[in-house]
Amino acid sequence: MARVCIGVGSNIEPETHIPRALALLQEAVCLTAVSTFFRTPALGAGDQPEYVNGVFGGTTRLAPRALKFGVLRRIEAQLGRRREADRYAARSIDLDLLCYDDLALVEDGLCLPDPEIARRAFWAVPLCEVAPEFMIRGEPICRLAARLHDPLEPLPDFTGRLRALLHERMP
Repeated sequence: MARVCIGVGSNIEPETHIPRALALLQEAVCLTAVSTFFRTPALGAGDQPEYVNGVFGGTTRLAPRALKFGVLRRIEAQLGRRREADRYAARSIDLDLLCYDDLALVEDGLCLPDPEIARRAFWAVPLCEVAPEFMIRGEPICRLAARLHDPLEPLPDFTGRLRALLHERMP
């Protein structure tokens, strides 16, 4: 079984889409952890609602490509995600495979660990919580996260609801 961390985000009805994503993801991945979720400013230009971001951790027997394109993208489509030319467009759900064990991989459409982790506190901080032993280019994730100062507003009530859902559904 491979240990995986999945970045989760939404700025269109996140209170609905993130719990639904958790439930759908549990059908394919043995989820074991839910990080703190944070409200964060939207990236890119334009007026759009703030995002709610966090990380799910778990294990899977699926290969990285099968997980990303066969499961994560399918769940995004089920929850109304439309991929647009603007990579920062508002979205109902965004599921990103951040890491897969300690695999380093660069191939068409899949780069592990995700290189954006080093620039995005909304992934690095929750990843530090879920997988503190994780390394990015030889550096502990928690040290890297401590250097990032993007605004993050913790959402303890929402996080608590997600953790309760996770535990309700665990075998």
